[in-house]
Amino acid sequence: MNVVYIIFIASIMAILGTVLGAFLGIIIKKPSEKFLGNVVGFASGLMLSVVAFDLIPEAVKWSLFGTLIFSLIGVLTLMVLESVIRRNDSKYNDHKKVAAMIALGLMFHNLPEGIIMGCGFFASGAIGFKMSLIIMIHDIPEGISFSAPLMVAREKRSRIILYAFLTAVPTVIGTFIGAYIGNVSPNLIGLSIAIAAGIMLYVITGEMLPESTKLWNGRTRTISTLIGFILGVFISNIF
Repeated sequence: MNVVYIIFIASIMAILGTVLGAFLGIIIKKPSEKFLGNVVGFASGLMLSVVAFDLIPEAVKWSLFGTLIFSLIGVLTLMVLESVIRRNDSKYNDHKKVAAMIALGLMFHNLPEGIIMGCGFFASGAIGFKMSLIIMIHDIPEGISFSAPLMVAREKRSRIILYAFLTAVPTVIGTFIGAYIGNVSPNLIGLSIAIAAGIMLYVITGEMLPESTKLWNGRTRTISTLIGFILGVFISNIF
């Protein structure tokens, strides 16, 4: 598949998710915890089904043992990155600094997302498209969480959209890396997808599901997660 096409499609979808989330954050201004909890729960279910029915089976075609090992490497990599980011969280308490820390976390988080998309397109156009779609949906609540404190701090709306756009730039860089890896060797595609599966499993189980429960522990959050999972199964079988 043409590298330029891969990067263009993946980048547009990633930027759309973050910017749309920021735009919704501007409109809503102060989104309720119930709303955010349901959105994050929905995205969690969606991502989990795609990892289970697309990423892991594709990686297993390469190597069952390799999938196990490199999925664990993906989990450990993100655990280390998360610990570095969280170590500095308590140092910031005003709204703009909170937004800056969220932006920093998003930028670090978006790099592996781009790699996932780039490798996914090389493994299969369908997998690449599905991963881009899922990541775009996943980025919407992140864009909302980024823009909300800036709205409280009375930042200009045009600047909020610009900042949201800039947080998506590492995704483009990651897509370049993923496309290069996929173009070098089929073995690297399998390896990278296994790592991506581990990263996404940790993001879902270690961050998104606990965060959705923390935001809203009601029945609607559980239903939203299940709807997301079922929709992900549907997407996996359609494309």
